[in-house]
Amino acid sequence: MTRSTGDVAERAAAGFAEQFGNQAAGRWAAPGRVNLIGEHTDYNEGFVLPFALPMRTVVAADRQDGEQWTAWSELSDETITFGADDVAEAGRVTGWGAYVAGVVWALREAGHPVPGARMAIASDVPLGSGLSSSAALEAAVLAALLDLGGLELSPELQPRLAQRAENVYVGAPTGIMDQSAVIRCRAGHALFLDCRDESVEQIPFDLDAAGLAVLVVDSRAPHRHADGEYAARRRSCEAGASALGVAALRDVGVDQLDDALAKLDDEETRRRVRHVVTEDQRVLDTVALLRAARVRDIGPLLTASHVSMRDDFEITVPEIDTAVEAALAAGALGARMTGGGFGGCVLALVEVDRADAVAAAVTAAYAERGFTAPGTVTVLPAPGATRLN
Repeated sequence: MTRSTGDVAERAAAGFAEQFGNQAAGRWAAPGRVNLIGEHTDYNEGFVLPFALPMRTVVAADRQDGEQWTAWSELSDETITFGADDVAEAGRVTGWGAYVAGVVWALREAGHPVPGARMAIASDVPLGSGLSSSAALEAAVLAALLDLGGLELSPELQPRLAQRAENVYVGAPTGIMDQSAVIRCRAGHALFLDCRDESVEQIPFDLDAAGLAVLVVDSRAPHRHADGEYAARRRSCEAGASALGVAALRDVGVDQLDDALAKLDDEETRRRVRHVVTEDQRVLDTVALLRAARVRDIGPLLTASHVSMRDDFEITVPEIDTAVEAALAAGALGARMTGGGFGGCVLALVEVDRADAVAAAVTAAYAERGFTAPGTVTVLPAPGATRLN
């Protein structure tokens, strides 16, 4: 599913030398991310618990004169160039280059004197699998431009700026979780993020010490109606909150859930509300267990999260459910879909010495049902965005 970070960093540096004829001033990396638990809680002002992956996007970069930016991507072997006019307003650069231009635009909009730059981009974060390849690109470009320009922007403010680049310049309605995770995560930790006030806490997630790992399964399922269904789920949640007279579903506790559901006339809205309220509680319960170093005990919470997404939020697909069922049958301590749904990835908490067997069981179950073979990789929590040299 991936190559090592060293490989991708070398590819970015080699690409820069080949495209621009000299060595880059430095290399900056940002990871993909996976959400351990807390799905569709972000826009309900609730809680999420992502961690950074070892797969990374690396930008090798150097300054160039004037207000001009040039970027080459290993993925498309395409070079784009844009100037001040292209970042004067949102949307003028399209395609993958929009994510690069969006960061320049957002920095300039915030009053920062962004230096001209040449960039070569290489990545091992799989595209279209829900592992935040776009946020990784934004964060790596942002880190490079901040360093090249000697610009001051605190880690607390960087996620919001990167999110604004994606929301406004690119036009993709992402929440704050992806950018927060890829910028602020630490190795060996999960990031407990309160999506209402954007406060974070680094939660120890020492899988190595527990003899565990997370197996990430790329379902390879085509995303089915994801945008329209995502919007529909969000509308249901907003309708539920309005009917209950709260600012967001985060304000309904599990001890109030039965009374809240009794006030809702629509069965579908009841299911959507039940998922969000119970999912927020599962995040809090997972955090409590990890604080107590009871890593193994989070498995049932992961599985309960998946059941809720499957039955109450109705965002899974057959490939996803097959991966979860096969992983659990092969001995995973817990497994769940991660991401917005209708495709994407599954994560399973596994014994290190069982990881290969669980991966093989998922692959066999796919073959039995005639699905495209999944991608699998075993991961430990990695650091967020950083300069490599």
